[in-house]
Amino acid sequence: MNEVWLVVLVVGVGTMTIKGLGPVLLGGRALPARLTDVVGLLAPALLGALVAVQTFGDGQSLVLDARVIGVGVAALALWRKAPLLVVVVAAAAATALARAVL
Repeated sequence: MNEVWLVVLVVGVGTMTIKGLGPVLLGGRALPARLTDVVGLLAPALLGALVAVQTFGDGQSLVLDARVIGVGVAALALWRKAPLLVVVVAAAAATALARAVL
């Protein structure tokens, strides 16, 4: 049990150190434009990866089920520039309908 506390302590100190280094090293200067562009792309890429894993994955296997239909309907609604609430409701309804039928 003592090893666990040591690991938690080391990870906590490491995390605080990494978070503190940014402001200390940059000192109020703006990030370079190239780095700002990359940081701006990280959130959409991470969200896309999470959606893909949750939609098509089940442990170590590939799954094609009603979730794929829901994501497809959501993508179509987003492409047609539907409001976010309409996208969510349409995706949920399509997934529910697919689960009921399949």
